[in-house]
Amino acid sequence: MRFLMLMYPSEKAEQGAMPDAKLVGAMMKYNEELAKAGVLLSLDGLHPTSKGARITWNEQGKPTVTDGPFTETREVIGGFWMLQVKSREEAIEWAKRVPAHDARKVELRQVFEMSDFPADVQKVAESPEGQRVRATVGRAEKQSGS
Repeated sequence: MRFLMLMYPSEKAEQGAMPDAKLVGAMMKYNEELAKAGVLLSLDGLHPTSKGARITWNEQGKPTVTDGPFTETREVIGGFWMLQVKSREEAIEWAKRVPAHDARKVELRQVFEMSDFPADVQKVAESPEGQRVRATVGRAEKQSGS
């Protein structure tokens, strides 16, 4: 099973402050442990919302773009890990080990697998369009070295 582990940054990080080298060293050690255990699929940190944009849709389906920073920063994601583990409990154990000295919280969310969906949804996903999308994603992962 795959889990997305989301890190919510401190106010300082959202304001653009860089972490100190000691914290980065602890995070690199943690990331190496994930990789050595064979559970790490991908990871990345995110720039503050001041460099982002939000797209929302009204009832008629018209999109509106709002440039960051965003006033509501309590639920801003600062980075993520994608893990492949055997159980929710294993994912929780890994999350408890995050060196989160500069974060407010880490959230775990299980990623849907195709087998989680009903047969009719799986059939639609196996359409030629769905197969092309998966092939494109696979090529992109190989090119990026993921």
